[in-house]
Amino acid sequence: MIEGASCASCVSKIEKALRAVNGVTKAEMNFAQRTVSVTGSVQGAALITAIEIAGYRAKVDTSDSEQEALDEKDKADWAYYKKLMRDMTIALLLGVPLMIYGLVIGEMTVNTNSERLVWFTIGLATLAVMYFSGKHFYVGAYNSLKNHSANMDTLIALGTGTAWLYSMVVVAVPELLPTMARHVYFEATAMIIGLINLGLALEIKARGKTSEAIKRLIGLQAKTARVVRGGNDVDIPIENVMLKDFIRVRPGEKISVDGEVVEGHTAIDESMLTGEPMPVEKQAGDKVVAGTINKSGSIVFQATRVGKDTALAQIINMVKKAQNSKPPIGRLADAISAYFVPVIMIIAVLSALAWLNFGPSPALVFAIVSATTVLIIACPCALGLATPMSVMVGVGKAAEAGVLIRNGEALQTASKITTMILDKTGTITEGEPKVTDVLLTKNYSRKEVLMLAASLEAGSEHPLAMAIVDSAKAQGIDTKKVDGFRSIAGKGVQASCEGKALLFGNEKLMKDKGIVIEQYIEKAQEFAQEAKTPMYFAINNTLAAIISVADPIKSDSIAAIARLQKNGIRIVMLTGDNRLTAQAIAQKVGIKEFVAEVMPEDKANKVAELQEEGEIVGMTGDGINDAPALAHANVGFAIGTGTDVAIESADITLMRGSLHGLADAIAVSKATLANIKQNLFGAFIYNVAGVPIAAGVLFPFFGLLLNPVIAGAAMAFSSLTVVTNANRLRLFKAKNH
Repeated sequence: MIEGASCASCVSKIEKALRAVNGVTKAEMNFAQRTVSVTGSVQGAALITAIEIAGYRAKVDTSDSEQEALDEKDKADWAYYKKLMRDMTIALLLGVPLMIYGLVIGEMTVNTNSERLVWFTIGLATLAVMYFSGKHFYVGAYNSLKNHSANMDTLIALGTGTAWLYSMVVVAVPELLPTMARHVYFEATAMIIGLINLGLALEIKARGKTSEAIKRLIGLQAKTARVVRGGNDVDIPIENVMLKDFIRVRPGEKISVDGEVVEGHTAIDESMLTGEPMPVEKQAGDKVVAGTINKSGSIVFQATRVGKDTALAQIINMVKKAQNSKPPIGRLADAISAYFVPVIMIIAVLSALAWLNFGPSPALVFAIVSATTVLIIACPCALGLATPMSVMVGVGKAAEAGVLIRNGEALQTASKITTMILDKTGTITEGEPKVTDVLLTKNYSRKEVLMLAASLEAGSEHPLAMAIVDSAKAQGIDTKKVDGFRSIAGKGVQASCEGKALLFGNEKLMKDKGIVIEQYIEKAQEFAQEAKTPMYFAINNTLAAIISVADPIKSDSIAAIARLQKNGIRIVMLTGDNRLTAQAIAQKVGIKEFVAEVMPEDKANKVAELQEEGEIVGMTGDGINDAPALAHANVGFAIGTGTDVAIESADITLMRGSLHGLADAIAVSKATLANIKQNLFGAFIYNVAGVPIAAGVLFPFFGLLLNPVIAGAAMAFSSLTVVTNANRLRLFKAKNH
């Protein structure tokens, strides 16, 4: 946590000082949060020393929890806000009456001894304002000077200091100056200090809103857990929960840590983590995630992850890291701001020299006014805030929608994606085979057929067999004991159950055993063309049913893919499945390009091939068998359920299974990047237009020279404009169509 950083030029100096420390591999400062994140093998004391040598103050965040760190930061911000408002009040109590006097009552000139006495008293009062309300500007400028650098404080100190010194010279020795030049600018010094303090205070208040996403995520954490110990329920603080503890949760209560249900049945609202509105049914063996809410039944679960290992803790950590990272566009602004202050100081000197040599009388007054106005109006606060403010809000907004963005670079690149590669299994489809059709051919009931088929397949580990067993279980059908079970390689299985001879397998098995299936072959082929796997089931040497199994398409995959295509993104489906199945799935979901029967390394090759064509490639998969392709893509999207969010190969993790999360991530990315560009454009245009006007380019044509007070007000409120614009992102809603 950094103290004393006042503008974007401070960011590059602090980062440069930290990168020079042995053992530091990476240092990124977030000017909006006034925090710096350092990666490497190094002691905190060495980092603090480096920052202090650079002219700033720092302390390592040693808080035990995210909530504690946030509370500490909020407390510090609130104290600083109150101090700035007090400083502003002191400065404006002097500055406003002086400005009203100058505008309404009379000239601020020194011609008589009584005027000298009055203005000398006001000069001392202004000096007190400079000390009490503006001390931090002058201390910051002095520290920068010691380190042979310059920042916003330098510009403010030079501007207000020059105006005050010139005014005191006018008061002390007016006879040295021509009558027209005997004007004092004490009101400019006081007003500028007051207005800039006001701008900083308003910026802090608005800045607090950008942390709301993190606060909401932290608010999801339960404070206590009801642990079952010695047969009794005991409420203990969340930090005291141990691995393998049994925890009881009643309806309406939060899940305290990650775990696995061992007793009971319930529906859990996971929307705050995944963005998925429908409650999820949970029973023994199912996983539960910290921060979600138990809606209906009472359950007991065993803790599998506690403390900083829970999915929610990992999510909070990932969001914080992402908010602290910089997209490439932000690093450009930092690089520019490093040279910005010295360039402005040169422009101020050149402006003063131009007025002294070519300006009308009193040339000295015009020279001082123009130089002071240039210094004040050019402060690069808005430039430093432009990127981090938008990134903080954008990353937080994405997290609320169940989209975890790992870093600023992924956030920026996602907005430029031209081609999206989708894995089929588990991405477009559910990833779990299910019974889709039971076509009965004899006088057997569906229930009896499923009971016998499930009994036969209960001993098999094949995924298709598991689908049939699961389908029977889901319908409350119990399996029976079978005798003489035999697996026939490449064809199917056979056994007997309740005195019935059972055969279950493909067309080849039926023909080998002399089962008549001819009139049903066409129907089986129709199932196959629909991406289903048809299997023949015979009882006592007669075909009883065709049972087809398929990996069903997710309910919203078609709509989500159409949404991506509508946004001009080319969709390519990759799958290790056979061509017939791949073609059927692709047709159903509206994808024209697909590649079937690919190995994991072939997926990475396809990514490289598309990149060579000039495409910006996004890859979406389950983060395990798709890891090479995810790592190779410009942006890797991992589809997860929120129980394991730390998929290292992906840049962005979608916590819910829906591909709408993918479209949401791209929409948030585009909105954030547009917001950053608006902020940067505003900050640059403000300085590019403001500095020449302040220097006096309009004076020869219109007789217009900018007042330093107006420059101070404009500079203060330019930062506020950037912060307000960034906060507009909080209202962003991705369109679900």
